[in-house]
Amino acid sequence: MLDIPSNLHLITDAEAEALCGQLRQRLIETVSKTGGHLASNLGAVELTVALHRVFAPERDRIVFDVGHQSYCHKMLTGRDGAMETLRSFGGLSGFPKPGESVCDSFVVGHASTAVSAAVGMARARTLLGKDYRVVALLGDGALSGGLAYEGLSDAGDSGEALLVVLNDNGMSITQSMGGVARHLARQRLKPQYLSFKKGYRRVMQAFSLGRRIYKVTHKVKTAVKETLLPCSLFEDMGFTYLGPVDGHDVRGLTKLLRYARELEGPVLLHVRTVKGKGYPPAEAEPDRFHGVGRFDPATGKALSQGGRSFSSAFGSALCALAEKDERICAVTAAMQPGTGLDEFASRFPKRFFDVGIAEGHAVTMCAGMAKQGMIPVFAVYSTFLQRSYDMLIHDVALQNLHVVFCVDRAGLVGEDGETHHGVFDVGFLDTIPGITVLCPASYRELEQMLEKAIHQIKGPVAVRYPRGGEGAYQGSWDGQPVTVLRPGRDVTLAGYGVQINALLEAAELLEGEGISAEVVKLNAITPTPAGEVFLTSISKTKALWFCEEAMEFNCVGRRIAADLAVGNVGVRYITLRNLGDRVPPQGTVEQLRRMNNLDAGSIARQIKEVTDLEKATGRSSG
Repeated sequence: MLDIPSNLHLITDAEAEALCGQLRQRLIETVSKTGGHLASNLGAVELTVALHRVFAPERDRIVFDVGHQSYCHKMLTGRDGAMETLRSFGGLSGFPKPGESVCDSFVVGHASTAVSAAVGMARARTLLGKDYRVVALLGDGALSGGLAYEGLSDAGDSGEALLVVLNDNGMSITQSMGGVARHLARQRLKPQYLSFKKGYRRVMQAFSLGRRIYKVTHKVKTAVKETLLPCSLFEDMGFTYLGPVDGHDVRGLTKLLRYARELEGPVLLHVRTVKGKGYPPAEAEPDRFHGVGRFDPATGKALSQGGRSFSSAFGSALCALAEKDERICAVTAAMQPGTGLDEFASRFPKRFFDVGIAEGHAVTMCAGMAKQGMIPVFAVYSTFLQRSYDMLIHDVALQNLHVVFCVDRAGLVGEDGETHHGVFDVGFLDTIPGITVLCPASYRELEQMLEKAIHQIKGPVAVRYPRGGEGAYQGSWDGQPVTVLRPGRDVTLAGYGVQINALLEAAELLEGEGISAEVVKLNAITPTPAGEVFLTSISKTKALWFCEEAMEFNCVGRRIAADLAVGNVGVRYITLRNLGDRVPPQGTVEQLRRMNNLDAGSIARQIKEVTDLEKATGRSSG
């Protein structure tokens, strides 16, 4: 554990620099054991320490964007001793979480949201007559998202006293500056200049002639500055622009933040940082160390090599299809490696498009491509596809355009927790007019369904698959919406995707208890299947146990149950097992499945309890 001073406002510059070194080592030590977002946090060490020297996070509102750069903030706010539990079940979240600490001002797991939240907090402060500061810390690509610019536009126009810190690590802005511009930037950030500027403005505003002189000199200065410095965009929005400044100089950052704190109105501080700073492996490969599993801190090498996954299987299958059809394009929203598109980007660079953290734009761009005869395939995490709901309806569905959505990280994702579980797409995709949603349970099925989605299905189509690899079931798709994998007579176990592995295992366990379970796999979940195979199974067993990693609202099980009721299909009971109305916390996927009774052991145990109760009360159909 670190020896963190009780009052960071009182530490000296030398003590602050020493603390930064300790934090950096602590980051490497803990993340090497827990996994997590390393490079972005290493790059924000000095900036986080400087913010805590100037602001009081228990009172002032510091909104992180993206939230995965908040690890040092957690350590500085009383949670250093729990860092070994980071991203684990019952432990610290990998993102800001107000329920975890009063110093976490807002839940932030998706990018580009901080400025909008900060404007809301600043306006609430004004309306309620409160006294606190509001800071939005952008970074790691957040400025590539459109919502950030909406927030900046309103913040600059609001007149509210708030500070936006742009942590520019080359992922948001890659603006080169010449020698004159760098010199002017340094001069503009010197304490003498800042003090003179503040005093000059106060004096000149005191009388009429001074106000006219100030207006003329301000225009001249602005014209020169706009020619040489990269700040006109923000100042046009209404911000007082400061920077660029070295983001690894904790002394200079502290002084500048103290100055910015006293300015009236919206202020934007542009900070230059290096992603992965201070750890050579992360500096050399910041993308690889953006999100990592457990690794050897001495070498940076992963402790376990990742094998084949649904993401990599998708990437290979898409390349094979693109080799034969030049209309196929791949689109991603700043998730090229994560969605398995590295090979596609290398082999077909002219047909690969990374639009940045702009999922809404990606969907509408795909609609435009489809309208003109291309076949766009948008590979996107389920949790981020949520941001594109309006575009799915308005720009794709209303014209019945053929856009293929490959929905990665569908279902429980594990340690990233609430903000990243892909548990809403099942419900909201079902509301998109004309869409088809396919759910492969194996790599082979993914290949088959992707081919059908691209070349045979009309209109919008989604293929959803989980994080990680396939399970014991490695079969092929028979082309039907519903497949019986195992015959039975006492109860129908139904599900889709890799959930089918738990159902097959549960059926084996139940067989040992003398209970015959029929296992039914849904290959397509939208439109909701009401085929003969499914209805025949329910009519035979008179009992349905439906399992899925989705939220309760508009889940597939509810739709099936409603169809059975409308069709007057008689059943002894229907049990729906899903995630309820509360998003699960972080933890391993196995832990979260057990928590929600979606693992084989829980399924078998509960079905046996129901069967025993039926026998005891004489209700069993035999």
